This record gives sequence, C-alpha cells and structure tokens, in this order.
Amino acid sequence: MTVTFQQRKVFYFDAEASAGDEEDMVVVPNIPMLSATSQSKHAARFLRLAMASIMDILKIKPFVEVSVSQLLWGYEDPLLKLAKDVVSKDHKLPYEEFGLFYGKNGTSNDIMTIFTGKGDITRYGLVDRWNGKTHLPHWKSDSCNRLNGSDGSIFPPNITPNTTLYVWDKDMCRLLPLKFQKEVVTNGDVLGYRFSPADNVFGDPEHNSENECFCPNGPPCAPNGLFNVSACQYDSPVMLSFPHFYNADPALLNMVDGISPPEKEKHQLFIDVQPQMGTTLRATARVQINLAVSQVMDIKQVATFPDIVFPILWFEDVISGLPSEVTDLLHLATNAPGVAKSALSYGLFIIGGVLLVISVFCLIRNSNRQETLTLESSTHYVNKPANPRPPRNLIPPFPTNGTTKKEPIDVLNPGFVADGNDMS
Repeated sequence: MTVTFQQRKVFYFDAEASAGDEEDMVVVPNIPMLSATSQSKHAARFLRLAMASIMDILKIKPFVEVSVSQLLWGYEDPLLKLAKDVVSKDHKLPYEEFGLFYGKNGTSNDIMTIFTGKGDITRYGLVDRWNGKTHLPHWKSDSCNRLNGSDGSIFPPNITPNTTLYVWDKDMCRLLPLKFQKEVVTNGDVLGYRFSPADNVFGDPEHNSENECFCPNGPPCAPNGLFNVSACQYDSPVMLSFPHFYNADPALLNMVDGISPPEKEKHQLFIDVQPQMGTTLRATARVQINLAVSQVMDIKQVATFPDIVFPILWFEDVISGLPSEVTDLLHLATNAPGVAKSALSYGLFIIGGVLLVISVFCLIRNSNRQETLTLESSTHYVNKPANPRPPRNLIPPFPTNGTTKKEPIDVLNPGFVADGNDMS
C-alpha cells in the first residue's frame, strides 16, 4: 500500500532565461559566520571573545564575495572547515561546504515513503514516512510534528472547496495548510481549484493560535509573518517568509532598503488542482530565505549590526502547465463521464417515454377488443328463437288407451329382447 523512493531532481543553468552568468560575482552576507555569532549571543563571554580572535586570524568578515554558482551549490568556508576539525562527531554538520541549495542537485539522500491509495484512496499521495520516521522531533505536539501531507504534485481525489490540502517539505519542517481560493481554468480548458496558504499561516501565536506549538523556545516567538526553522536547520537562525515579506509585519520591510512593497500576484504561493482527480495542474511555490542577525557586542565583526531580519533571496518553483497530451486526457476523463451520464439519462428518459406510450396504446387497444367481444356475446343471447325446440323424451310415456293395464316391457321397449324367461 506504499511506495518508497528517493527523489531525483537535476538543475541546469539556462543562460537564455537568465539576466547574467552563473559565474557572476555577488556580495552577500556571510551566513555561516552570522549564524555562529548569533548562536553565541547567550554563551559565556570568554567564548565570544575567543570567537572574535579566531575570526581575526582567519580573516573572516560579515560579507563575502562569491559567484552565483558558489552561493547556490556550495563553496568552501573557513569557519565550516575549522568546525569540521574541532567539533565532536555527534555535532558535526552533514556537509563540508556551504551553499543555499547544497546537496539538492541530483538524487536526494532522503528516503520518502508515500501511500499508493490501494485500500484507502483518501490517503493517495500522502507521506507515510520520511527516512523511516512518521513524525518530526522538533515541535511541541504530535499535530505539528506529523508528516501526512502531499509533496505538492498529487493529492487524494474528490477535492471540494471545503477541503484543506497539506503540503510537506523537509526544508520547511512542517505541513503547510492550503485553503480554497477560487475556481480557475488551466491549459486544455481543464477546470481547477486554486489553493493558497491563509494570510496568517506564518502568524505568531497572537495572530494564529495553532502556531503556538512551532515556538518551542518561546515566547518570544518569531515575528508575525516569519517561520523559524532553526530547530531543523542545525540551530542556524534561518527564518522563512513569503517574498518581500508578503503578509508579514510591515516593520520587517521597513528595516531594509531597496525592497519594493509585496504584491499578491507576484509573491503569493498557490497550487491549482483538478478536483476530481487530485492532479496538480499548475503551481507556483514562492519562499524567501531570511537570516535573523543579532548584535553581539563582544564580537567586533558584528558589534555594529542591529538586530535585524536580513533577506538573503527568494525563489519560485514553478509548474506553468501540463503538456497538451496530459491535459487532453484530463479533459476527457473529467468531462466524458458527465456527458455520458447526461446522455444516458436523456436516452433512458426517451426510451421510458416511448415504452409508456406503447403501453398505453396497447391497453386502450385491448380494452376496445374486450368491449367488442362482450357486445357480440350479449347479442347471441338476445336473438334466441321465441319457441325453442322441445326436449326429447328419452322414455316415452306409458300409453293408457283408456286403461291402466300395464304392457309387457318388450312392448314398451322394442329394443329389449327377452332371454326366454318369463318377465311378466
């Protein structure tokens, strides 16, 4: 009733669709360093001073210049290299380089098990286990740690506007609930339902009480509109949001120069699903990665940094539409049964009407025939002769001839022949 697999996703650079080259150099925050300094904020003072000295020796700065390819797929960071040599085996990071999508180009090491729908079609496409686990270990309740959502590509069939779809992704560390927004028509004139997260899906407990379990070390929790994934990202102060802090506290946008106000059409996450089949027709997953930077006075490299949520990048994972050969089949599968049902209903109605007319005609005809037979029978008895033929006397009367003397039986019945005995 399940299938287990490792997802294979390969990325290729598309120069024609890009504004520059993947070897272009960019200046970005030094995420490993800022993560380390933020984590040391509540450590002993001598540890913070030692960290500052090490960073001086290694010439580690809060901003680095790397290529776009390095930023995405990984580059050797001196702080990570040092941690590899000094950190105990139990606390080592599972990677040797740093990149925002490090280890994600190619077949994933994660083992996913999903339901096939056999035996229970309502669980079709839902996650059963991830790396052998049925629940995550990060949050405060089983409901927040559960995994039984879709990966976003397929959903159980027979979806209605009252259905809540759940999407699970390991980097988000939680199920993302999606609510019905509106009906849409996609490629091939296939009807779809659009589902999007609620406006308060990343709300703090004050704006969304269901998110209280995602705040294991609070209050205080993450600012409204941000989701703190540090619990499942090796304690790195990583915050997720929608692009341009869409549906987040406006103060987050005001802290950073150069970001335009959010727009729903450009920054909303949505999935269009065919309701009867549960197939994803179109999807745009948009997520922004932010770094929560803390001011640490004992580390001179970040002593002038304010407490700020620093946006690193945001990305779109887009399925603009399915191939025409697929949408043609979906159109046929979703519309043909309805047309056939209507045609069958009308056909049966017409046939029933014709049979009813024939039955009424036959009843009327049989009724007329019965009436004719009845009239003919009545006429036969009415026209009988006035003097009916007298009945035959089977035994003639005894002749009297003026006397009462009885005649011998052979005289009375000439057909009787005596056997010689005296019958008188």
